[in-house]
Amino acid sequence: MIDEMYKQIFVLFFISLSLHSAQDLNTIAIDEKSGKPILIGYCDRSALQDTNFSWWFNSEYENYHPDSVDLLLIKELIGNFTIVIVMGTWCGDSRREVPRFYKILDEIEFPEENIMLINVDRKKKGIAEEVDELSIELVPTIIFLKDDEEIGRIIETPEETLEIDTKKILFDNK
Repeated sequence: MIDEMYKQIFVLFFISLSLHSAQDLNTIAIDEKSGKPILIGYCDRSALQDTNFSWWFNSEYENYHPDSVDLLLIKELIGNFTIVIVMGTWCGDSRREVPRFYKILDEIEFPEENIMLINVDRKKKGIAEEVDELSIELVPTIIFLKDDEEIGRIIETPEETLEIDTKKILFDNK
């Protein structure tokens, strides 16, 4: 009888925990400067399909054509990396570079579970402390992690192209 009660409490605890986590994901806030909706905090890719954001995300994604030779090299080098993308849906550079980067990741079939997407406001803050340890000054910032260690980042705009900059970061750390 007591074991059954603990099982029910355990199940209820995890249900409430998962509901709390779902509430903290894909949060939409209002930008103080423009008065328009922005994403804030941890998000998954589906948040970018909200009608407030999909018009620019899908357009940039569809119109970008990554270099196929660079893609082959990236796919060969990327291994077990984790990628953290810090962006602002209010930011023109984020609106351009993040859809393009997702196109690259899709082309090389990079696992979605190895991508962490964090949206920030104009002060480069999330909902809580998501970016406090990441030293974010400009967005987007794309951070490459290998074995939980940062090995490189692309900040705001690529030096050459997203593909070439990604390839250089991966090649220098293989």
